[in-house]
Amino acid sequence: MIFFIDENDENKRLDSFLSEITPDLSRSKIQNYIKSGAVKINGQDKKPSYILKEGDKIEFEVPEDEDLTIKPQNIALDIVYEDENMLVVNKPSGMLTHPTTIERENTLVNALLYKYGQNLSDINGEFRRGILHRLDRNTSGLLMIAKNNDAHEFLANQIKNHTLTKKYRAVVKGEYEKDTDVIDLPIGRNPNQPHKMMVRDDGKESKTIVKVIERFKNATYLELTLITGRTHQIRVHLAYKKHPVFNDTLYGAGQSKVKTEEQVLQSYYLRFTKPFGDEIIELEIEPDEKITKVLKYLKGL
Repeated sequence: MIFFIDENDENKRLDSFLSEITPDLSRSKIQNYIKSGAVKINGQDKKPSYILKEGDKIEFEVPEDEDLTIKPQNIALDIVYEDENMLVVNKPSGMLTHPTTIERENTLVNALLYKYGQNLSDINGEFRRGILHRLDRNTSGLLMIAKNNDAHEFLANQIKNHTLTKKYRAVVKGEYEKDTDVIDLPIGRNPNQPHKMMVRDDGKESKTIVKVIERFKNATYLELTLITGRTHQIRVHLAYKKHPVFNDTLYGAGQSKVKTEEQVLQSYYLRFTKPFGDEIIELEIEPDEKITKVLKYLKGL
């Protein structure tokens, strides 16, 4: 198995990362494999505590007696765009993008494997077949999927070079001060709460463009354009600005009177170059149920 580390997985421990992507293996078993030399980082042996860097290549020789297959599941996919090399799906809120150590079923990857089998890229390993980028479980919206490794690399280069445009909708607490804003604050992992990210001086460059769509009393409806794509970037940036995303309990918003499945945040727009040419694909979807529900409440409908 071969994995390439992107900006969402850097700064994780090697054993923690492998635990996430091989949920059938225990943490202690993974640590033993690392110590025995079954895991190489850029061709070298490393300790389980090695901190991953963007661009690292992990080679993991899984023993033949270990079953690390992911179960295909007949789960409906909302396909917004598809061609011979890729597709774009509208991931619903509540669905994980790929399996974890805790949850191994009912993820987007389980659904993709049922429909496409092995006709998905494997650059990021068996547990992330076809996956180019991710959305948090409770963030809905557009996700690109690669059907082969060449398409994966073509699209991944657009993400890396910031030539792909991703826009989000969000309802946030409080009245955002500016009609337009650029949040340019570095983000890194929270050392005291590893499942969270935070603004920190030694973090990675992170930039979010903010545009107000509509204002309400004690709330604002925003359009957000990602220039970089750090883990939890929008949620961290807005929480730092004292405008956390509605119902984002992880980053301090708490649950409002309007109950939803956590953060009211949707990836609604994608603009990218189709593999392997120069045709521009532009996709946009309607506001999801969470955003519609909260907006109706704020408008008094």
